[in-house]
Amino acid sequence: MSYKVLITASGLGQRLGEITKYINKSLVRVGKKPAISYIIEAYPEDVEIVITLRYLGEQVKDCLELAYPNRKFTFVMEPDTPPEGHAFSLGLSMLNASDHLQCPFIFQCCDTIIEGDIPEPTQNWNGVCRGEDSASYSSLTAVDNHVQYIKPKGASHYDYLHIGLVGINDYEKFWDHLKKIVQENPMDSSTNDCQVVNTMLKEDSKFKVVPFRTWHDTGNIEGLNRTRRDIHDHFDNLDKLKETLFLFDDFALKFFSEKEVAQNRITRAKMLKGLVPDIEETTDHFYRYTYANGDLFSRVATPTTFEELLNWAKEHLWLPNNSASKEEFKELCHKFYYDKTVARINDFLESTNTKDQEDVINGETVPPIKEMLEKIDFDWLSEGEPSQFHGDFILDNIVKTKDGFCLLDWRQDFGGHLESGDMYYDLAKLNHNLVVSHDIVYKDLFTIEFKQGKVHCDILRRENLVQCQAAYRRYLKQNGYDIDKVQLLTALIWLNMSPLHHYPFNIFLFYFGKLNLWRELQRQKKV
Repeated sequence: MSYKVLITASGLGQRLGEITKYINKSLVRVGKKPAISYIIEAYPEDVEIVITLRYLGEQVKDCLELAYPNRKFTFVMEPDTPPEGHAFSLGLSMLNASDHLQCPFIFQCCDTIIEGDIPEPTQNWNGVCRGEDSASYSSLTAVDNHVQYIKPKGASHYDYLHIGLVGINDYEKFWDHLKKIVQENPMDSSTNDCQVVNTMLKEDSKFKVVPFRTWHDTGNIEGLNRTRRDIHDHFDNLDKLKETLFLFDDFALKFFSEKEVAQNRITRAKMLKGLVPDIEETTDHFYRYTYANGDLFSRVATPTTFEELLNWAKEHLWLPNNSASKEEFKELCHKFYYDKTVARINDFLESTNTKDQEDVINGETVPPIKEMLEKIDFDWLSEGEPSQFHGDFILDNIVKTKDGFCLLDWRQDFGGHLESGDMYYDLAKLNHNLVVSHDIVYKDLFTIEFKQGKVHCDILRRENLVQCQAAYRRYLKQNGYDIDKVQLLTALIWLNMSPLHHYPFNIFLFYFGKLNLWRELQRQKKV
């Protein structure tokens, strides 16, 4: 039959906290893809999908048009403020899309992911699941496999949980009742599909119960984490609050909340042509690029292949670049290493309400961060090696191909400069990843504990990366690179990363970086 699908993605996603500060809740990554992808891909490709949008809605439009060029979408952009005398509600968002849904349709919340076939709306039906959390969800009673009544949250006696998935065959009745409900209670922010179904039930409409064995709710932190654990189609990638990566069958999508960052990445991809994948399509917040055929280097690295990588990078990546004068480049490095570090540390301290103080970390007394920064010779640290650069040169951003290597997720600039960067920053990023690898962090195999005013932090390390780091240090020594500079920059990198990641990894990075910065300052002092 001919039908459409309605997905509402207008809300703020407040139950997800800081995760949705910069990204629409329907684009939060689950597995390899945005959550909304698991909804879209559950329907035949020829079914039109109507999506309501408001908060960061352009992101959703950009993402879906790049990811699904062969699908038909209708985007209903809602105003930032509700009509006078109205409150935002799920019901109002649905009503705003009604002109595009004058046919049987399926309504699915953007945070509802199910496993199993979804029936066409040849009759009215209500998707349900067994469960005990009626405090958080509406529930319903059923008789003869049909809905008797949908109850509000907190019901004590019920048969199923309502999961935000409904098939509507009697669409004219549905829209008539929803319009009346909104008109009678325009300031009711709780207006939703359940009220409409109950009204239709009173008029002898029937809704068949359609049970789903597995239902995931990605609209709250606990549900999102559980969904990410249960859906095994994932990869090891540490999302940042302002950017993330999605992987599809034949391409990857990279998201940035800041337009300038996205555009600079696109510009730099042209500068690094031949070393990075080709970008196929772009929007303000996304670009799509082709897959590089090969193995992620973090999974296949050995001491031998690791040395191959360093030689390859020296020959193809770290080529001298004098687009900035020596004085200008030193100023760039100082801005990047000192100014950015101070700004990032202040950001971390403020956002986590952490006091910059003396701490006992892993049994060592460590001074406040700002006191340690005063001990660093930033003039020496800023004597960089201007070259073509990657900017996030870690094993998880490197693909081992049959002919060499392909680089992913390059940085957008170096201190605001697009052409030249410090080779030592690439070297330090690589050193960081040999200690803090993404797959270990993704599996939560690190600890950060506070007991009796003392801090303990630790992280598991894979044996092959321990061996690779030994080979790496030999390589640095043999080629005359300044190991002291690499080690110091590595500690600063951990501190710089701390405000960019989610709890508790952000806390771990801060104290781990603080401890290692102190250790390196003490070591260099003795030397």
